[in-house]
Amino acid sequence: MSEIAKQIAGLSPEQRAALRKRLAKKQAEDRNRVTRRADADSYPLSFIQERLWMLNQLEPGPLYNDYTAFRLTGPLDVPALERALTEIVRRHEALRATFPDDGGKIQQVITPAPARMELPLVNMRGATEQEVTDRAREEARLPFDLARGPLMRAKLLRLGEEEHMLLLTMHHIVTDGWSMGVLLQELGALYGAYVRGEESPLSELPIQYADYAAWQRENLRGEALERQLSYWREQLRGAPATLELPTDRPRPPVQTFNGARHYFELSADLTNALRGLSQREGATLFMTLLAAFNVLLSRYTRRDDIVVGTPVAGRGQAEVEKLIGVFINTVVLRTRLDGAPTFRELLGRVRTMTMSAFANQELPFEKLVEALRPERNLSHTPIFQVMFSFQVPAVGGSNEFAGLRINSLDADNRMSPFDLVVQLTEGPETVRGRFQYNTDLFEPETIER
Repeated sequence: MSEIAKQIAGLSPEQRAALRKRLAKKQAEDRNRVTRRADADSYPLSFIQERLWMLNQLEPGPLYNDYTAFRLTGPLDVPALERALTEIVRRHEALRATFPDDGGKIQQVITPAPARMELPLVNMRGATEQEVTDRAREEARLPFDLARGPLMRAKLLRLGEEEHMLLLTMHHIVTDGWSMGVLLQELGALYGAYVRGEESPLSELPIQYADYAAWQRENLRGEALERQLSYWREQLRGAPATLELPTDRPRPPVQTFNGARHYFELSADLTNALRGLSQREGATLFMTLLAAFNVLLSRYTRRDDIVVGTPVAGRGQAEVEKLIGVFINTVVLRTRLDGAPTFRELLGRVRTMTMSAFANQELPFEKLVEALRPERNLSHTPIFQVMFSFQVPAVGGSNEFAGLRINSLDADNRMSPFDLVVQLTEGPETVRGRFQYNTDLFEPETIER
């Protein structure tokens, strides 16, 4: 008998039970930890990557381009900026992924890191603001080839001696909103180091996105998958297939994605009032604004059963927080307004519903669609057609490094993936928002009202 076995044999029944409990907990933690996979020629896609690949086949073009524009003010070291971008592409395998179709089997292939990432410099000195905006929009709308890559590109516009605009565009299959925050943070650290003649201050990443994709495929199956599916089947039982907003034009037989945006801002007084109400009712500002938005949708549709989608970060494991990749998931939020509830009563319903939904957010939206098998209709998206998004900005405002001031700008590619998207951003004093809407359904005047 080994020394360890003797020690275990000497434990009391209570101590042995406690040991088994600790071992079971450690095994569960190990299962939930994303670890480095073995090197291979190709790797599986995550569930959202698989869906995005399919959607790209149905609607090839710029619809799933993620893009941003940074205004750079101050003396710019272009070689240092190019070197920083090259290092980011080397660090994050997701930015080097391609998705070739091998006889119907889609895998992601990680291409070698480039010796130098191209950063074309376009001279736009003397250009008008509209000309610069048009150039940025043109860049955002250029499609990607998922099979060949690369799926990230950069372009630098020179507006003046110390005024530039950096345009970054990536396909959504390799990035999300959180990733842009990671990229900006690394860009600042690397650029500053290279300007000073130093090497990269960033430690190597212990895992990569492909590790997460393999982990997700391995862990989300069997009992774990069925437990989540059971909740969502019950939650969405009998839910309406569409949210019939009154449109200015008939819905086309095949969904289009032409879009526009309308911006607005809630005043400081209204924002403070909403925060106060949220605090008194034990709700978050997100819940309060969602409840108000549901009232608006209910009045326009004359329905008391409202279904919308909302994005969540999808980064439940600490080890993936510093990765660039597409982790974002969509959670379906169903609100019942039957029984003529007061707003406080409705807020209570929304609070309970959202807490329950977020507790079951691990199920990829792609698996939910697959399980529910909603009747397919090419004229609209399945399960929901309106997206409600609320965030405290991780990217935005002003950043400064190595004497360079960075301001992120909102580039508009004039597209909309849903009938209507409402995006709200909480600031220190006010809430800023925008409606992104399908222009084949709605006139600008309707949205403005």
